[in-house]
Amino acid sequence: MQHDTQSGDQGGLEQKTKGGYHATMFVFLTVCIDSMGFGIIIPVLPDLIREVTDLGYSGAALWGGWMSFSYAIMQFVFGPTVGNLSDRFGRRPILLASLAVMAVDYIIMALAPSLLVLFVGRIIAGIAAATYSTCNAYVADVSKPEDRAKNFGLLGAGFGLGFVIGPVIGGLIAEYGIRAPFYAAAGLALLNFCYGAFVLPESLPKEKLRAFDWSRANPLGAFARMRKVPTVAWFLVALFLFDIAHFAYPSVWAYYTKEAFKWSSAEVGLSLAVVGVGFVIVQGWLIRILLPKIGEVRTAYAGFFFNVVSLALLGFVNEGWMVYAILPLTALSAILTPALQGLMSNRIADDAQGELQGAMTSVTAITLVVSPLLMTQLFGHFTGPSAPIYLPGAPFLAASVITAIAVIPFIIGLRRAGMK
Repeated sequence: MQHDTQSGDQGGLEQKTKGGYHATMFVFLTVCIDSMGFGIIIPVLPDLIREVTDLGYSGAALWGGWMSFSYAIMQFVFGPTVGNLSDRFGRRPILLASLAVMAVDYIIMALAPSLLVLFVGRIIAGIAAATYSTCNAYVADVSKPEDRAKNFGLLGAGFGLGFVIGPVIGGLIAEYGIRAPFYAAAGLALLNFCYGAFVLPESLPKEKLRAFDWSRANPLGAFARMRKVPTVAWFLVALFLFDIAHFAYPSVWAYYTKEAFKWSSAEVGLSLAVVGVGFVIVQGWLIRILLPKIGEVRTAYAGFFFNVVSLALLGFVNEGWMVYAILPLTALSAILTPALQGLMSNRIADDAQGELQGAMTSVTAITLVVSPLLMTQLFGHFTGPSAPIYLPGAPFLAASVITAIAVIPFIIGLRRAGMK
């Protein structure tokens, strides 16, 4: 299955195997649509919960939090399972099955008559949310080792683009009813399923398929396997700490900006859009320039640096305009994840790329549980009436410290690999 390298002009993805423009576009669109589909329902989910429960926004927020928790737990539990399934049966069937399940799930939520059915929908969504990790495995299959990090960055750009577009589309479609965005998300997933069914080739050669092993297809088993590659294990610890810090943004951003600067919902949305556009530029364009010039290790160090600095500055700003001056640094921190992904992927066998991506999905899912709990508690403590000092930026200061700590396991991993 070895072929001459194709030009990066085919969708921007440097490849080592056949796939061509349509396969590249499918993988990019899958990540973009996955993110867009999630973003589309953000503006209307609170109102849908209120409709089926007759609760106010406070009660709806509580149930919405439990739905997010159930979604993250399902990702944690099933991420390694789906990753191992893609190592056994190939990327194509798993990607297409995930899209089909997503389409059905959105329809279930659109028709949901009760809170219980909404919960079932979010649980199914968490199980099916293997799309991103399987796309990463696909990219690892078709990329030369030296191109993996920047190709992971391209997927990150697709995710950022979808997250910017999704809430805007969702808000507009909601004019036709609070359930309309769910039908739109289902339609997008179904259209991409049809596109992939016709154009997506399998990326994992038959001789590299391996037997499915339940001992490896669960979070504990996956982490145990990763421990056998110490460099990757330490990089996963660094990723875990970085993600806890980075998820401070979605966890408390709306609360922080409204409390500290009295921003409206529109202003909050605009700032998030700016961040999303920044991520698209950084991961879709800038990282493709940085990696060939300074390499994955220095790129990762730069990502740590930008995250430490931007979070620390956000902890102390007292004017809204200052936030926009810091957001470019926030966007620059996005160079770390694809660089770290590339470093890990290049140290894992071809028949275990899905397993690695599944383990990374589980790590991210854990942080989606831990970070919101930690950051919202910090925010509440330092803005409440009994606060020892009024400091709405406390979560960002804590996140800055956590990012600095994340550098330690990263350095240990480099030393285990004989790198500096």
